[in-house]
Amino acid sequence: MSIQTSLQKIRGLWVERISRELASGEGVRAGFAEQLERFFDLLEQTIVTGDTAWLDSILYDWGHAPTETNLEEADYYVSFVINRMIALGIETAREKLKQKEALELIRVVIPILTHSLSVVIRYEMETRVAHISTELGKTQEKLQQLDQNKSKFISVAAHELKTPLTLIEGYSSMMTDLIKGAEQNQMKSYLDGVSTGILRLRQIIDDMIDVSLIDNHLLTLNNQPIFINSLLSLLQNEFRKTAINRKQNLIIKEFEGSNLMIYGDSNRLYQALHNVLANAIKFTPDNGTITIDGRLLPGFVEVTFTDTGIGISAENQGLIFDKFGQLGRTDLHSSGKTKFKGGGPGLGLSISKGIIEAHGGTIWVESEGYDEVKLPGSTFHILLPSRTEPTDPVMTKFFGQYQAETSKETESSGKENPSTDNSPT
Repeated sequence: MSIQTSLQKIRGLWVERISRELASGEGVRAGFAEQLERFFDLLEQTIVTGDTAWLDSILYDWGHAPTETNLEEADYYVSFVINRMIALGIETAREKLKQKEALELIRVVIPILTHSLSVVIRYEMETRVAHISTELGKTQEKLQQLDQNKSKFISVAAHELKTPLTLIEGYSSMMTDLIKGAEQNQMKSYLDGVSTGILRLRQIIDDMIDVSLIDNHLLTLNNQPIFINSLLSLLQNEFRKTAINRKQNLIIKEFEGSNLMIYGDSNRLYQALHNVLANAIKFTPDNGTITIDGRLLPGFVEVTFTDTGIGISAENQGLIFDKFGQLGRTDLHSSGKTKFKGGGPGLGLSISKGIIEAHGGTIWVESEGYDEVKLPGSTFHILLPSRTEPTDPVMTKFFGQYQAETSKETESSGKENPSTDNSPT
């Protein structure tokens, strides 16, 4: 008996068993049986010609036709079907054929079915990878939309809060002006408290607006000639009282590049440096030291803020520059701006990063780790481009005149007083 004859002898029972076991319902079973009949027709052609390419078309259709449920549940249904076809084929051949005929049929058919199984597995994997890629793309789009919605919410919420805040601030100021006489000192102290709260709320709202501008690439810079040491002197003056209250030692060193005239937005750069210093003060215990230093590098001025604080763990050194990047337990959150481990909305370092990057610079932190006992400290590095000329033509002309006038004043001052003080301004 030929292989084809043996296959025809068991084909009907083989198809019936596969259909009955793997397809539920008469309608589904009929369609499934029709597909099986097509498969067996191609299987016969493969046996006759010895070319497995006859099965490629149906295997491709099967391998690329899993349902959405199969894909989501990682169910390799077609692979399972062919595995059962192999098992039921062996079982049916043993029942319907003589031993020799059964062995000969199995010898010829099983390698073909095994090859079909490997092909289907490859097709199923391709389909699954494509499905996962599509789902990842959808998820990424949703995350991007969510991030955009968050940025829009911050922007809208900040502006919505700013309007009533302006009214409260105005009326509070007018009430303070109307208060006269020593007997009304208590009322004035209440209004001073209200004003302090308004100022704090305004700072939070301004931070929210800045974050929204940075996220939407709308932060504009009012570039002008500035000196780094001028900004550092302003910082020292502002935080002098805080350092005294916290018994901290704030050291600002003069370094090469600190007296270099560069080009940038002085208000925004001061805001960025202010946030970094405030962060260093908050996470340095009383009696600690914060040192501001730097150096001149090719094309950049580096400013460093080194503290003797509690440090930052390696896994959190990138997170602190994210929006709302809060470290520690939120249930212990405190709104203190300068008290030890005082909290805040978690926007300061994110805003600093956005401002510095808008200037073409970068910021990062180094720390040996977090330890409230050993106090390993942290060092924040800020790189700012040492641009000495503006890109705007009008400002270029102004900047040139400014440099010329400054140079003349320096020469004149040097002639009048040869022992000029070179300390930071």
